[in-house]
Parts: sequence; C-alpha cells; structure tokens
Amino acid sequence: MKVTIIIPNYNGAHFMKPCLEKLRQQTFQDFEVLVVDNGSTDGSLALLRESYPEVRVIPLHKNQGFSRAVNVGIRASRSPYVILLNNDTEPEPGYVEALVKSIGRSGRIFSVSPRMVQLHNKALIDDAGDLYTVVGWAAQRGVGQPVEDYDRPCQVFSACAGAAIYRRSVFEKIGGFDELHFAYLEDLDVGFRAKLAGYRNEYCPEAVVYHVGSGTSGSRYNSFKVRLAARNSVYLNYKNMPAAMLALNAPAIAAGHLLKYLFFRKLGFEKEYLSGLREGLRTRNRCKKVPFRRDRLITYVLIEGELLKNSAVYVWEFAKRRFGARTG
Repeated sequence: MKVTIIIPNYNGAHFMKPCLEKLRQQTFQDFEVLVVDNGSTDGSLALLRESYPEVRVIPLHKNQGFSRAVNVGIRASRSPYVILLNNDTEPEPGYVEALVKSIGRSGRIFSVSPRMVQLHNKALIDDAGDLYTVVGWAAQRGVGQPVEDYDRPCQVFSACAGAAIYRRSVFEKIGGFDELHFAYLEDLDVGFRAKLAGYRNEYCPEAVVYHVGSGTSGSRYNSFKVRLAARNSVYLNYKNMPAAMLALNAPAIAAGHLLKYLFFRKLGFEKEYLSGLREGLRTRNRCKKVPFRRDRLITYVLIEGELLKNSAVYVWEFAKRRFGARTG
C-alpha cells in the first residue's frame, strides 16, 4: 500500500458513512483505511464491522485525544505516506490522487494540505493550509474566502491535520504529534518542527475535501477548546523557538495574548483562557524542546520572516471578511 488513511474517531458514527463512501469512490485506490477509535460509545465500531469490513480498526479503551490517536495509527502503518482525515469530511474523487502526486514531487516535502471547503457553503474555503503569526496566533488560511481565490499551489506554514498527507519517514526524525497537546495546535507544532528540520509544507488546490468543522468538539468555541488551545499555544512557542527568537517575539506574543483575553472575555471564556495559559506556563518543562542548531541560523531567519508575512496575510483576510473587500 502506498498510503494509509488514518481516521481518528470519537463518537462520530453519524459522520463516518459519508466519509467512507467518498473514499470508496477515489480515483486512486492504492490505500488502506485505518480508524483509530477513541473509546466511542455511539455504535461506531458496530457500524464499521457491519458496513465497512475493509476498514482496519484499532480500538482504544478511552478518549486519549487526537494526538495520541493519530500517533497510534502512524505507528501501525507501513506505507510511505499517511493521510490524516477527520471523520466529518467528504473528499472529492481525485483527492487522494492529487495529494500523492503533490507530495511525491520532492523528498523535502513533509506535508501537503488540500483545499478544504465548507461543506454547508461550498463557495467558501474552510482551510487552505495553516498560518502562524508573530503575535502567536494560529489561523486557517483562506477561511471564509471564495474558493476560486485559492487555486494556486504554494508553501504554507503547516498543513491542517484534518485532511493532510504526510511523509511517514519524517516522523521518525522529528517525532510524532505531541501527545501533551491532546488536541488543538498539534498540527502547527509538528509542521513547525518539520520546518526547523529543513522540510517544507505545501498546499495543493487540486485536492478538494468538504469539511463540516468542529464535528467532534461540537462548536467553534467551548470551555474545553479555549483552555486547551491557550495551554498549547504556550507549548508551541516554548518548544520550537530558541531563546533569542522567543525574546525577539515576546512583546508581540504578549500583545497577542492580551487581545485574545479581551476577545474571550466578550464571549464569557476569559477564565478558561487564563487557566489554559497558567497551565501552559506551569507545565511547559514537560515539553521536549527542539534543540537549537547554529548551522540552521538561516532557517530561523526565514521562519521569522514567514511569521511577519503571515501576520499581514491574517490582517488582510480578516479585513476582507469583516468589510467585504474584494480580492484583486
């Protein structure tokens, strides 16, 4: 098998059938599907046994989080590539084929993110690769923008792990998804580590997948998600930025946290946000820092430049969503 498609599942039986039916319709079929089930109690395992006997299943006894589930799947795979696919997605027939072609163009490509489109509004992008900014904010590139505006391949900061393909051998060099994260920002973290190691993350518009969004957590913002994302934002910077880079970006990151706090205070989640930051600061030493490498100084400079550029892209896309500005 050339590809293993790993689907982490937690009580997602109602999403599973459309996703698996679309995988049966792929133009490229040299893959196996592996579902790692996080202790579901909604009949997911029975559905897979009865209707999808071709799917390999690894059941976990309880919900151990996204990072743990996909790591289990990656370790159980033997193919050169793995695709991580959320259960609340519906891929177009050429999705797998386009991802395989894209990642096969160079051995320095670690991951490729597809054109993720909003399932309930197919005129708009859900994610065209992920951004990371100098203020410490992660963002879905293109979210809420017209689909046709994101029709060119390019490099991105990281791939969205909801539907991306990865070169499995690179995980053996940089490590898997950080299980301390449990969920949220784990894909930014692994993409950051790959960039530090000299690999690229790319965007492939020919690979199209429709995404419900927040299919497992149930909403865009909730107490659990706000707390974990805040905590993981501390882990992300602490692990991947060397001391000089952290010092350089500290004022911008502090300003970013202040703005986030004010935003979540409006939504009534300020306690959860502060709790997550405190937990991140208190437990950051549990993270395995990426060692500083003097021979990669140019890599750090390029990443810093990308953080600045991504900040400008974020502001521009936010303005277009907020004020209805049209693209040129």
